[in-house]
Amino acid sequence: MLKYDYQNLLYSSQIRCGISREKIESFRAAVQDAHTEILIDRKKNILGFYELPGQDLSPIKDYLEKVDSQFDTMLVLGIGGSALGNKAIYSALKTERDLKKKLFVYDNVDPVFLTEILAGINLERTLFNVITKSGTTAETMAGYMILTDLLKRKFARDYQKRIVITTDKEKGFLRQVINKEGYQSFVVPDNVGGRFSVLTDVGLLSSAFVGVDIAALLKGAKEMGKRCENPDLMQNPAYLNGLLHYLYMREGKNISVMMPYSNSLYDFADWYRQLWAESLGKRYNQQGKEIFVGQTPVKALGTTDQHSQIQLYAEGPNDKITTFLSVENFKHDFVIPNLHPEREEVNYLGAKKLSTLLNTERLATEIALCKAGRPNANLIFPTLDEQSIGEFIMLYEVQTVFTGKLLGINPLDQPGVEAGKIATYAMMGKPNYDKELAQINGYLSQRNLLTE
Repeated sequence: MLKYDYQNLLYSSQIRCGISREKIESFRAAVQDAHTEILIDRKKNILGFYELPGQDLSPIKDYLEKVDSQFDTMLVLGIGGSALGNKAIYSALKTERDLKKKLFVYDNVDPVFLTEILAGINLERTLFNVITKSGTTAETMAGYMILTDLLKRKFARDYQKRIVITTDKEKGFLRQVINKEGYQSFVVPDNVGGRFSVLTDVGLLSSAFVGVDIAALLKGAKEMGKRCENPDLMQNPAYLNGLLHYLYMREGKNISVMMPYSNSLYDFADWYRQLWAESLGKRYNQQGKEIFVGQTPVKALGTTDQHSQIQLYAEGPNDKITTFLSVENFKHDFVIPNLHPEREEVNYLGAKKLSTLLNTERLATEIALCKAGRPNANLIFPTLDEQSIGEFIMLYEVQTVFTGKLLGINPLDQPGVEAGKIATYAMMGKPNYDKELAQINGYLSQRNLLTE
């Protein structure tokens, strides 16, 4: 079970800017109101991610049994919520669980990136998983068209079996393609937004393909979900952490740092960044009033960033709240040999485990931040396995929705993303965007460029 150490978010002689227990108690009514709103939304079937632990996994398992011997690599074509969770689960477990197969994720339309991926895979042994709910995501569809064309030319007789598509159950361009071509398909549920979709077919198919125990993943999510249904603030880690982040936002801590002390968890900091930023960064509240709220998520890696970012966190602007992710027991470890017993500069390291050094440095960073009066918390994984990862995912999805309720915004939409999409469509020549293109051309005509 995940453990949440929030002591250094509370007021103490060291964390002089900490939140007092009295302040926490004063928000119990607001917490109850947010809890009630969540219950209402669940009854409306808006928050579908809560129900995912109970889903039927047999379609995924049946399909993978059929293709198991044919492919040893999967290439996911997706972006944002259709990619980040896939990468995060794979990165977290590929070494800890000795996963059987390889996963690549093409989530940026950088042509060099695609070239590197193609150079690193065997097309004959690769299954291509196209993930987009709308079926019109420009980045994903560009990759789909390039790679499908490649597969059709190279494997004219059986290219269909090399492509699987995860999209809307009934609607969209890709569903029409599936019906025409006969591709295997999976579903992005209507009531689960992209950034909350890692525990749907979006993330489960790729995870199961590489050997992740997706039943255990959902078991962990289910257990955390039960913990996070408790209306008692002090017994609900999602509500407590969400409230503390909300209160720190009100005090000007507008940056949330996630700092894993494990390379395996680094991609989960990326997953968190999308979840937190896209859900909470909003111009308007639910009543349509301009409020410009949100907390900027930043990722760091321990111990690497002790030698770069920590200087800023300890002595720069006091505008951050830091969450460490730590692992108590690593599957793999090394004992540092005492090569120079006569030299005090290094002999203190001799016979110590590398994991001991890693976790000691995390504690040292915690102490340094406390001395500087900088709030921090520690989320502790007993070990990295499917159950703990499932717990983590559900914890942060509930926390995000709950914090959005406290802020009075809609944590499920992303209107700020649309302007960039529309501009892309116009400039790339998509029909019916003539007006937007004319505005863009006017903007470009006034640009000043330094050329010499």
